[in-house]
Order: sequence, then C-alpha cells, then structure tokens
Amino acid sequence: MTKTSPAGTPATTTRGGARVRVQRFGAFLSGMVMPNIPAFIAWGLITAFFIETGWLPIPELGGFGTNAAGDPNTGLVGPMITYLLPLLIAYTGGRMVYDVRGGVVGAAATMGVIVGAGMPMFLGALIVGPLAAWAMKQIDKIWEGKIRAGFEMLVNNFSAGILAALLALAAFFGLAPILTAVSTALGNAVNWLVDAGLLPLASVVIEPAKVLFLNNAINHGVLTPLGVQQAEQAGKSILFLLEANPGPGLGLLLAFTFFGVGIAKATAPGAIIIQFFGGIHEIYFPYVLAKPILLLAVIAGGATGVATNVAFGSGLVSVASPGSIFAVLAVTARDSYVGVVLSVVLSAAVSFLVAAIILRASRKRDLAAEAAGENSLANAAAQMDELKGKQSSVTGALRQTGNAVATDARIENIVFACDAGMGSSAMGASVLRSKLKKAGVEGVTVTNKAIANLDGNEDLIITHQDLTDRAKQKNPKASHVSVDNFMSSPKYDEVVTRVHDQQS
Repeated sequence: MTKTSPAGTPATTTRGGARVRVQRFGAFLSGMVMPNIPAFIAWGLITAFFIETGWLPIPELGGFGTNAAGDPNTGLVGPMITYLLPLLIAYTGGRMVYDVRGGVVGAAATMGVIVGAGMPMFLGALIVGPLAAWAMKQIDKIWEGKIRAGFEMLVNNFSAGILAALLALAAFFGLAPILTAVSTALGNAVNWLVDAGLLPLASVVIEPAKVLFLNNAINHGVLTPLGVQQAEQAGKSILFLLEANPGPGLGLLLAFTFFGVGIAKATAPGAIIIQFFGGIHEIYFPYVLAKPILLLAVIAGGATGVATNVAFGSGLVSVASPGSIFAVLAVTARDSYVGVVLSVVLSAAVSFLVAAIILRASRKRDLAAEAAGENSLANAAAQMDELKGKQSSVTGALRQTGNAVATDARIENIVFACDAGMGSSAMGASVLRSKLKKAGVEGVTVTNKAIANLDGNEDLIITHQDLTDRAKQKNPKASHVSVDNFMSSPKYDEVVTRVHDQQS
C-alpha cells in the first residue's frame, strides 16, 4: 500500500518530483558545458603541445617568454581559458533561457565578472549567463505588443544593450569579489582533499550518481569548471578523471563476460567495446541497475583509480569527453601517462575482482532465476526500486505507459532523448533506424537530442526509464516509450510493427 503524506499526496511522488528537479537542474548545468566540449578539447591540445613544459614549446602560442619588444607573450592558452571558454558557456546558458537574444546579453554581462575576477570565471559564467537572459526575457514582457511600428529594432537593440551594460557593471562590482572568494574556497577544498588523501572517497558519491543519470551533471556541471581552473594553474587536473575514468565500467563488464548469466553475459563483450573504446559509459548502467549490489564494484574501482592518480600526481590537461580510453590518453599531461594508465588498469582490476566475487556468490541463484525468466536486463526497472529505496513514481509510470506502444496517433518523428542528447540516445537511434530499414519502413525520421531540447514536435519519444518523467513534462502530447537498455529492447520491435502497420 502506498504511503501518503499528511496532505494526501503519495510520498513516493514527492520524492520522485525532487529527483526530477535535481536531474533537470543538473541537466541544465551540463547543457551549458557539453556543447562547448570541442572548445575545451582545443584548449587542452594547445596547452599540451605549446606551453613551456609541453610536447612542442612555442612561446608565441604557449604564452611564455617575451617577444621582440620585451613584452610577455600572451599566447593562445591564457586568453582562451580566461575569455573564450567562460563566454561560450555564458552564451550557451543564455541561449537556453531566451534564444540568441538571451545568449548575447548573457555573454556581455559575463564579461563583467570575468574582468572583475581577473581569473577564469566558469562559476560566474554558469550563473550570470542564464540569469542575464532571464532578466532580458522579463523586461521584454513589459512592452511586448506595445511598441509603435517601425521602432521595434531600436527598442530591442537598446534595451538589450542597456541591460547588458548594467548587468556587466553589477557583475564587475558585486558578483566578481564574491565568486572569486567562492572559487578560491572550492579550489582550496579540493587541494585539501588531495593533501589529506580523502579524494578517493568522492567515488562513493560519483559512481552511484552516474548510474542514476547524473553523470553529465557531475562531470560537466561541477568537475569540468573546477578542473579547468586547476589545470590553468598547475598544467593538469585530477578532477577530469574522477568521472571519466573508463576503468570501473570495463572491470564490471569483464566480470559479466566471464561470470554473468543469460543475456547479461551475452551482451557484455559488445558493451565493452562501446564503453571502453567508444566512451559511452551509460552502456553499463543497466547491468548495475539489474543487481544494485554491484555498485560496490564500481565504487571500489573508482576509488582505486583516484587513489592511483593522487599517488602519482597525475592528471589530464583538459576534459576527456566522451570518456573513451583514446580521449583520456589524448589529453593526458606529458608527465602523467604512467599514473593515468595505471589508474585505468588498477580501477578495472579492482572493479572486476569485486564484481566477480559478487556474481560468483550469486551464480546459482541467478541461473535459477534466469531459467524461470525472472532475471535479465529487462528486470532492471523493477529492481531500480531497491537501488533507490523507493517505488511508484518512476517504475510505476514505466509499468503504466512504458510496456507497450500506443496505437492512436501517427508516427513520423521519433526522437531518442537523454540528458545530453549524445552517447546512449545516439546508440538507440542507430539501432532503431537499422530495424526500420530492415522492415522496409520509409518516411520516418529517427533522431537523438537532449531532453531539454525537446520542442513539442515529436510524435514518439523514447527515453531510459529513469528519464521518462522529465520527457513527459517537456512534451506531454507525444507517445512515450521507456526502455531499460538503449542497445537492446523489445519495445523497438513494437515501434517497428506499429509504424509498419501504419504504412501498409
């Protein structure tokens, strides 16, 4: 029987709503950073090659030494991290709130906090960019529909310019000192954790959060901004590897390859290629959701990787996204290859060992359950309740709306949606496109995008079961299908059958 709150509202619904709000906020933060990851990688590569301790030191590019006039070389590294990257984040955040107009105002206002702080101000960009765009949106509402014909451009341009100037001044004098102190405090806290040997404990939070689809929020919303500032000062940062290390997932999937049963054992080898080489960590989440005790394996593996990097003083020069071993090695600091490689190998070994012990201990029970049709990746939805310590809001909606594809509205635009709009959703879209092609279905588009970018034109939205609530809030009119594994789900065959029947 479902427990209710004093007001009569199911308690699980309230907790589910809180979970959705946390995910939405995390997705907003990561949505500001992720589209700009190529710029971070560009800065990282320039840093790795051209700074004074890089592979190919060039003063004019790396920003060290003096020029012919005796003035210090500015190079590319400093201006990119100080101005380009924060402004890109601010513009993206402003655009998310109020389209291009919001992006322009957000970027202009953020210059105030950048110049006022005199340091890479990613925290300021994350705050000022969307806040300035929101303010612009509210001001535009005041005279919406009241501007005399012919004066629209004048009013729009000057209102945005005046607001951007005022907000830039406010950020310079008001926010810059505060955010400088906050950024310094956060950096000191990270340094204290490293010095005290406590940083490996971060895996206790990071690894479970990854499985609950907060990985992008943690990595790109929190760790990346802090890591970039640390890399600007020290030339590298361990923070880039806290979430991106592919070792724990590799170890877990190897354990399923050797000691798993049924469909989990059969699909694990293919998942290893996608996770370790492709960098799509989401592929191993269903394996953990199907047996939540395996969180111990990835936590132990993650903590081992962090401890190894702390011991060797190793780190990356920039964010590794996606978390492929190729991406990690490409941005590894010149003096950190031994530590980084060992961190991946040892984290995989520890994760494999712990997962193997767990799988071996439960093998007879798992075989019996598999024979009875009770234990496979498809059961992750039901077992999610055990992992989260709650029920109804997510899995209840899944049982009601995710078990079959509705048959009323015509399907022409199918969208796979996830937190970032890349990775797992891209894989699912590829699988479904292949199935539709084999079935001879034409005229149906299958794309992937972030949940935040759903625009209401979707006919059918396919999401991981843990993200369906948010997708419904963005487009309640569309048909929604929940899956527990983007790479393989019987729901895809239902979708193909429905679309094929519509065209026949």
